[in-house]
Amino acid sequence: MSADSQIGQERVRIIAVVPDAGNRFYRARNGEVGLDEGWRIAECVRRVVDEDKDRDKRAIIAIVDVPGQAFGYSEELLGIHQSCAAAVDAYATARVEGHPVVALIVGQAISGAFLAHGLQANRIIALDDASVNVQVMSKQSAARVTRRRIEELDETACKIAATAYDVKSFATLGALHHMLEGIHADLPTSRDMEVIESALLQAITHARQTQADLSSRLQSVQAQASRSLSIHVRRELTEQWN
Repeated sequence: MSADSQIGQERVRIIAVVPDAGNRFYRARNGEVGLDEGWRIAECVRRVVDEDKDRDKRAIIAIVDVPGQAFGYSEELLGIHQSCAAAVDAYATARVEGHPVVALIVGQAISGAFLAHGLQANRIIALDDASVNVQVMSKQSAARVTRRRIEELDETACKIAATAYDVKSFATLGALHHMLEGIHADLPTSRDMEVIESALLQAITHARQTQADLSSRLQSVQAQASRSLSIHVRRELTEQWN
């Protein structure tokens, strides 16, 4: 779903992937990013870039609550990798072209679905809520791949933030711009709406005033503390390759 709106003085396009019981691809009926969803996201974003080519660049807000990409024979056969890549490329293109892209995580942000819808944002905002989960794959998938019980994965998550699913652990990695506390996600009050709109405006303004790349995720205080070794490796590789 997508809609054009206005928050304060900012024109915005809002995009969300939602459950669709009538989806022609049954693997994408519970909010997953499937074949149609990837192409439609790309179309929504590309249209903004085209329409704003000769005027002020409106912001794009990705509402994120996606349990993962759609897994299925049809999806693999018809190229879900291309569909999701089109969405990624559209968001990245919009960001580089000067459109502030803000992701608002209100639920799950799992696997390829989050890669396609949200992770290319200039700024990421998340609700501080137990139902908000961020990871590269579902717990069930991770358990199968690592041949561990889910209980064992939970124990590992307590020691290694990158393997955890809760939003607080994700925040320690440095990618979050802001985490909103005390929001009633399922039944938001008028105050909750004001808090969210204020946070979105602040993120949009901040994105307009800074570089369009994603370097801020490695420069944040949290990243410098939790990812110092990987940042050092990146620096060494860059120096050697150049």
